Amino acid sequence: MRCPNCGYEESKVVDSRPSENHEAIRRRRECTKCGTRFTTYERREETPLLVVKKDGTKETFDRQKIMNGLVRATVKRNIDIRTLEGLIDSIESELRDNGIGEVSSQEIGNMVLKRLLVLDKVAYVRFASVYRAFKDVDEFSEELRSLAQ
Repeated sequence: MRCPNCGYEESKVVDSRPSENHEAIRRRRECTKCGTRFTTYERREETPLLVVKKDGTKETFDRQKIMNGLVRATVKRNIDIRTLEGLIDSIESELRDNGIGEVSSQEIGNMVLKRLLVLDKVAYVRFASVYRAFKDVDEFSEELRSLAQ
């Protein structure tokens, strides 16, 4: 591992522990030439997770797209960004742990809705109104009635 200070290629590991989300190993290293300490992360190599869109096209899984939708759904709600990141982490972990290489955008949307229902019902309704694209007020009202039960 190259030292960020002097560029020397040899370092020793001083400390090693799992990252907060247990998705990587955090290593503290020390350059054997200049003594500078720096942090590196070791992650498993992952095969890309593909999302199949409604029109049949495929694209790689993009956490930021989910985060954008969640941020819009939780505007003016007292929900910490770390909570939203954890929600996305749980979805990605579930998909990867099940060995799924391809997943439909509808399935991802349903996974988000399931978690939002537990987290915040207002955010759930906001997300559902965009995701499910209600055609009229009656569909929206029906969704609200089902939540009230």
